[in-house]
Amino acid sequence: MDRIGSANVVHKLEKKNLLIAINCVCALSIFFFGYDQGMMGGVNNAQDYYEYTMKFGHKGDDDAPVIDDTLLQGGIVSIYYVGTLVGCLVGGWFGDKYGRIKTIALGAAWAVLGASLQTSAMNSNWMILARLVNGWGTGILNAIVPVWATETADHTSRGQFIAIEFTLNIFGVVVAYWLEYGCSFYMQGQSSFVWRFPIAFQIAPLLFLFGIVWIFPESPRWLVKVGREEEARYILGRLRGETGEDMGKAEAEFQDVRNIAELERKTANRQSYIAMLFGLGSGKLHTGRRVQLVIWLQIMQEWIGIAGVTIYAPTIFRTAGIGNSDVAWISGLNTITYMMSTLICVFTLDRIGRRWTLYWGSVVQGISLFLAGGLSRAAQNHPLGSPAAKSLSSGAVAMIFLFTATFGATWLTVPWLYPAEIFPLEVRAKGNAWGVVGWSMGNGWLTLLCPVMFKALNEKTYYIFAAANAITIPMVWALYPESNQRTLEEMNLLFASDSIWNWEAERNFKILKEQNPELVQAAQRGHSVLDPETGLPVRSGSVARGMSLDPNANRHMDDGAFEEKQTFKHG
Repeated sequence: MDRIGSANVVHKLEKKNLLIAINCVCALSIFFFGYDQGMMGGVNNAQDYYEYTMKFGHKGDDDAPVIDDTLLQGGIVSIYYVGTLVGCLVGGWFGDKYGRIKTIALGAAWAVLGASLQTSAMNSNWMILARLVNGWGTGILNAIVPVWATETADHTSRGQFIAIEFTLNIFGVVVAYWLEYGCSFYMQGQSSFVWRFPIAFQIAPLLFLFGIVWIFPESPRWLVKVGREEEARYILGRLRGETGEDMGKAEAEFQDVRNIAELERKTANRQSYIAMLFGLGSGKLHTGRRVQLVIWLQIMQEWIGIAGVTIYAPTIFRTAGIGNSDVAWISGLNTITYMMSTLICVFTLDRIGRRWTLYWGSVVQGISLFLAGGLSRAAQNHPLGSPAAKSLSSGAVAMIFLFTATFGATWLTVPWLYPAEIFPLEVRAKGNAWGVVGWSMGNGWLTLLCPVMFKALNEKTYYIFAAANAITIPMVWALYPESNQRTLEEMNLLFASDSIWNWEAERNFKILKEQNPELVQAAQRGHSVLDPETGLPVRSGSVARGMSLDPNANRHMDDGAFEEKQTFKHG
């Protein structure tokens, strides 16, 4: 207990107020993440940047950028995701070993270094190195912040809290677009200030994040994992409340966490990234399957089209026939509708679940992209500026707006929430890091190819994204179990089946839940574990015994217990 500093907000805030405070810190990190992604769209349109500093293009007759070296342009953008890939692996390892708070501070400090290097870049080689360093810091933060958020939130509102954070993520994209739009008028857009100031702007929230995170509580689940149980009990008590109808909530959750931590130590004996990837030594925890699920969910999140829309929005609107003078403000307006749409997810994610959120998102996104491609092609078949071309271009832009809004309400949040929910406590930060690996692979691959695809395929690029949306529907239906309204401790029961199919996982989960009530006290008993004589929360001195993720083993134990009981009875 003496390791929790007197300045820590956990002593002053409790329950909802404490959760909101934690959520605000997480949102600050997620804001930086969104800002950093949205920023490159405007930077790529600054003449000093693409023509004089990076030298991959020149200004065309219509004042629009003409890209001479699409590989260099895409490479500068995509190298960032190589950094996030390395950073998330470092962040996952560091987070499981040294805790969530120290890892957030490390990520913020590293990102400040990267942003400073980007701001001062004098050529493409410098910028590539700076993007790599900045990506490393982002990767560390992305690996650990969702984990900290899910480990402190209540399982009944976990999705809502993460969804609120991602509203701030898109607010970061909005700020980036409109800040760059305003800067583009400075000295007729000829100064390096047009792109250097927006890059430097992200340093301020990062410094604030680094300074404030030290006065916030560590994850109680990580504290249980490393044996600091009294601190964990105290923090859980402040998070859930310990008086009135809240009495017993924290203790029930604490016992679940402690029991599952003990079970994980018995079940799995290898925890390296390589062992996780291939499921080596994980037994019934099936970490290899979970790793594959989160990697491909994140890859598909990018290939359904959002990476291209976010970073190459100006190019996309020009493809739809919009003039260069209107591209910037239309792109900015698109980000505002994108941000507002994320509020839909706040109210629906914990009601309809993760799977149905992805289903309806894929359907609407796929249709809108097919229509955007068709309308863009039709607009180009009419004379530029004609009434028909303008109408068709407006229709194509409307479909892009619909796609972006639907993504914000569905696919934006779930691929970030799911990896932070489903992994065992022993490797949760590493598991979430694998999700960031998938995001880095999908984003890096796509942003490298996007300039090439738009140059070679023009509006037909939309059809590739639309097809990816169609693929996700059977993928999610068959392979991804529902995590909504289930505690983090129940996830090990959910993934204990030897079958990869969702319906088998659900059937096995029901059996194990009945056989291991000591692992799901917080979910099954309404968070109430009280002593019937004193009415006070039970504070068990030892973990439950006989727990197993094998339903057959439990059945054998039950049979043995029955035989022993019968022998005693007749003795």
